[in-house]
Amino acid sequence: MRALYVGLFVSADGVAESPNLFVGPYFDAAVGAEVAAGMARTDTVLLGRRLYEDWARHWPGKTAADDPYAPFINGVRKVVLSTTLETVGWANAELVRHDHLDAVRGLKAEDGGDIAVNGSISVAQSLLRAGLIDELRLLVFPVVVGSGRHLLEGVGRIPLRLVASKALPTGVLALTYAVEHDAGV
Repeated sequence: MRALYVGLFVSADGVAESPNLFVGPYFDAAVGAEVAAGMARTDTVLLGRRLYEDWARHWPGKTAADDPYAPFINGVRKVVLSTTLETVGWANAELVRHDHLDAVRGLKAEDGGDIAVNGSISVAQSLLRAGLIDELRLLVFPVVVGSGRHLLEGVGRIPLRLVASKALPTGVLALTYAVEHDAGV
């Protein structure tokens, strides 16, 4: 069974929306190394419609010379969960229009590396509510944003167990929580 994780940048007050507005001053080589470590184990990324459209406008045609993450993002298998898109045209992208939870269960049953949800807050929330997420891998940035969408908003009570934590030089915390599906809490 493949691991399914949510990997997000969040502010100290829990905002996960538009991390490009708050990560800049804190993103250093140590933060980059944490991101790269997650990518090294990941061979499938789940995207919602909005993030797919944003990424499909930005990343195709980019190379490592443009951005060190471009080879991963362009090359990784991208599974787009959307009831409104008709097609996806980006390399290595496939569209799932119906039965999203069953499709994700099927992906988890396949052989392969980790499956990531990076940036699609609504997809992450839906999969958390359905009990399909195995880990939260969060990079918590030392800034209060004040407003924006929160990752854990509306997901209900979900017991977590801290399995790894690391303070990075710029004050970013790398936190990994296992989702305790059978905790009965």
